[in-house]
Amino acid sequence: MAEGTGGTGGRHRDAGPADGQRVPVSTYRLQVSEDFDLFEAARRLPYLRDLGVDWVYLSPLLAAEEGSTHGYDVVAHDRIDPARGGEEGLAALSAEARRLGMGVLVDIVPNHVGVAAPSEDTWWWDVLKHGRESEHATAFDIEWAAGDGRIRIPVIGDDDLDESGTIANLRVVDTPDGGELLYHDNHYPVAPGTWSEGDDANDVHARQHYELVHWQVADEGLNYRRFFAVNTLAAVRVEDPEVFAESHKEVRRWFEEGLVDGLRVDHPDGLRDPKRYLDDLAELTGGAYVLVEKILEPGEELPETWATAGTTGYDVLAHVDRVLTDPAAQEPLDTLEARLRGGPVDWHRMIHGTKREVADGILNSEVRRITREVRRILPAGPDTTTDRVVDAVAELLACFPVYRSYLPEGREHLDQAFAAAREGRPDLASTFDVLLPVLSDPWTPPARRFQQTSGMVMAKGVEDCAFYRYSRLTSLNEVGGDPSVFSLDPATFHEHMTVRQGRWPHAMTTLSTHDTKRGEDVRARITALSEVPAEWERTLDRLLDLVPLPDPGFASLLWQAVIGAWLPSDPDLRSRLHGYAEKAMREAGDRTTWTDPDEAYEAAVHAAVDAAFDRDDVRATIEDLLPHVVGPGWVNALSAKLLSITLPGVPDVYQGSELWEQSLVDPDNRRPVDFDARASLLRAADWSPLGEALDDPATAKLRVVTTALTLRRERPELFGSYAAVPASGTAADHVLAYDRGGAIAVVTRLPVGLTARGGWGDTELELPPGRWRDVVVADRPASARVADLLGSYPVALLVQED
Repeated sequence: MAEGTGGTGGRHRDAGPADGQRVPVSTYRLQVSEDFDLFEAARRLPYLRDLGVDWVYLSPLLAAEEGSTHGYDVVAHDRIDPARGGEEGLAALSAEARRLGMGVLVDIVPNHVGVAAPSEDTWWWDVLKHGRESEHATAFDIEWAAGDGRIRIPVIGDDDLDESGTIANLRVVDTPDGGELLYHDNHYPVAPGTWSEGDDANDVHARQHYELVHWQVADEGLNYRRFFAVNTLAAVRVEDPEVFAESHKEVRRWFEEGLVDGLRVDHPDGLRDPKRYLDDLAELTGGAYVLVEKILEPGEELPETWATAGTTGYDVLAHVDRVLTDPAAQEPLDTLEARLRGGPVDWHRMIHGTKREVADGILNSEVRRITREVRRILPAGPDTTTDRVVDAVAELLACFPVYRSYLPEGREHLDQAFAAAREGRPDLASTFDVLLPVLSDPWTPPARRFQQTSGMVMAKGVEDCAFYRYSRLTSLNEVGGDPSVFSLDPATFHEHMTVRQGRWPHAMTTLSTHDTKRGEDVRARITALSEVPAEWERTLDRLLDLVPLPDPGFASLLWQAVIGAWLPSDPDLRSRLHGYAEKAMREAGDRTTWTDPDEAYEAAVHAAVDAAFDRDDVRATIEDLLPHVVGPGWVNALSAKLLSITLPGVPDVYQGSELWEQSLVDPDNRRPVDFDARASLLRAADWSPLGEALDDPATAKLRVVTTALTLRRERPELFGSYAAVPASGTAADHVLAYDRGGAIAVVTRLPVGLTARGGWGDTELELPPGRWRDVVVADRPASARVADLLGSYPVALLVQED
């Protein structure tokens, strides 16, 4: 099936979308918000079309909490957020997309809703007001018995709760709806008949279907499931057919009225049964194109029985970053990391520890809920005491090798977790013995809840913690990647892409998303450090000498971010780096935390950021390193971009990344994009043949993006297969090339080493028979001699002249 021409029938991966449904050739992600609503997005579609984009890809649109900048805190499923343009906005955008021949892909959030302001979510408000009698009580995953019939809401501050349980700053007010409890600015409903004028607010509170509790109760005593450890995002039970139908009313309308062509499903691992959910979604949409935001660990495969075109592309991102990383740097950077940390760092031991911290800490409520469900099944005994089961479940979660299983699929991962847990905790062997049959039975409540929980522990313990504690080469600390996997050789890269072409030809490929820890071009520059480890070590030692920090390992992570994002002309760079530093050190959680910040430590880190701008010696040290990484980082960035657009799958361009993307972790990567400047640059771009040098790297990236996207859209038949194109000669290991079925992508890897070799020399590609031309460099004839082919650009995209 040629990409962009529709499906061949069936709903599952091997058959693609249903007959008549479109498949995108490429997408462009837009973050829709109050400041960039659907009407504004519609205005930008002609530019996206000129850029070569096939479909526009929109962040969540359903009504979200007031002021939400991301849209993942949905509060109503029956309407589009008015602040984002509402129903009229989507109609306008869809009409413009149809006029331009473009498709529309929308991000949806089935796992949870926002409850920070209970009155904004009518379902949650009704459950708080009426308890188990609410018509929406089954929509939420609440364990009523664990709260003595009440939902525990962890909002009470340290100074507002005395030993008797009396809550200060609590009051009750009369409203047309029957009264509300107010705690500071938080509003909660009062159940009918539970108060009268003059009642004490704490007495009224005691009669409600919810209990306002100290914020720390969330760690062990919460009795509703959340999105990860976010108390203000309550999980929704879409496995219930009525809940599914009610929570997908607006999504159904989009497809019935032909407004939307495909969906991206956020966090499917939080769902009770992702396969069933995807089947239900396929039925609702008529078998439309659907992607899942699924994180795959190395060697893990997406279940082929799922009704999806594939993942959102983090797996490919990890391969691209690693094939551009110099394997020779692993040993010196390991040695440097060990010196900074006071000893060798074992990544897998580290993440076992951070995951165990999460299971014992912020997600211990989930562990205890699994334990209660286990104890309802197993007979009481010395091996099934609460303490032993809590300990054993937490250990299994810490040992789980992937995000989750989908029993009976993924049983091998559960077995691996049990084997590792037995080895690490032989004192719990008898408890593991009794847990194994319970947690391996797909139909038991503990097994199902364990599967929903393991991904939460992985996400919070690894990408939201350990990624900020490990600083060997931080371009590898990215969502979907394993930082212990340092590099990937071209042969293995080609093997991965051949498999991808055969199994998941319509999955997404990407380099940057709203969830990546570092923008693609920040990572590209940091990746260049792998070719100059000695220069990097000397620079870091000098920085540590000039600006000593309590934790040299974290200092390495911080200075890599500074160097990766360094653009002195950016007036916001200082504040952006301060924002990154605060998030990074608090997420690391070993020296300071969000809930208990160490002011002295944080001040030292922020002082280091300021020193980069205010001290000549620090700034000079940074600038002395830049010549070693800026040029190679530019080469890496163009190589990565061409790879991401031409590899098997549907390439996504994250908003703004057609130019340099030097963003850091969110919210930095959701900053406004200047589309007027980009449109002007595209209109004014001179695509005439290039000379030997390139003066404007930003225009170079735009040129690569628009050329590759346009070719994929206009000539989809050139991208239907995958085969490596061999190279020979003195620098053969510095070129990576493959034939997609008529279009050949050629990129440079390890540019510092290439220069050290003296250039391409006699290196040649074994091009297939025929006359070829390079469409990146103004359609000039292409030579198999790499020195000619990559003389002015580090990348090329070849098509046959005939």
